[in-house]
Amino acid sequence: MEPVVAVRNLTHTFGQGALKKVVLTDVDLDLYPGEVVILEGPSGGGKTTLLTLIGALRSAQEGSLKILGRELRGATKKALIQTRSQIGFIFQAHNLLKCLAAWENVSTSLKLHKHISKLEYRDRSSAILTAVGLGEHIDYYPDNLSGGQKQRVAIARALVSHPKLLLADEPTSALDSQSGRDVVEIMRRLAKEEGCTVLLVTHDNRILDVADRIVHMEDGRLTQK
Repeated sequence: MEPVVAVRNLTHTFGQGALKKVVLTDVDLDLYPGEVVILEGPSGGGKTTLLTLIGALRSAQEGSLKILGRELRGATKKALIQTRSQIGFIFQAHNLLKCLAAWENVSTSLKLHKHISKLEYRDRSSAILTAVGLGEHIDYYPDNLSGGQKQRVAIARALVSHPKLLLADEPTSALDSQSGRDVVEIMRRLAKEEGCTVLLVTHDNRILDVADRIVHMEDGRLTQK
């Protein structure tokens, strides 16, 4: 089986000259279809930097970074954008637009896919919101949703275009124990049903059991647990 993510000898630095700081050092990582992998470790260890590189939000500097079969080191801006369109993102802050109803927030992800007609937006958004348990809330605005419900909308937005790779950065940190558990269980279930690969960055020890595999990052280096 070909990996969805193949990272080899990835090294990344910030700054120049005397201010230069190595953030990632010789990172190797493979992620396979349908796999849920948790990336954990102390703050400042390089986890979010690695996530943004895999998500084509930054350009790779040294080493090899293949996402969905495409080498991103040296890739053009257009290639990076094309890669991002195949990835779902969930962040600590749900980043919902207050002026849009739940289904409209979800539909913003569909605008990246020109082959999907605008006439399909509401039906597709409603279907994925139903799948995450918000079928009765599709017309609710963010101010009328709880924290857990907002994060479910964010998950629906990430999954509505059926991405092959889902990247989540601390998605449960602002949620209570039950809401956090519900959110990651939804991610795991939908990812398995869609055959999607999930990479989840977290400090939340309560959800480590959802992973097929846990990798640990500290001081820019990756180790398997």
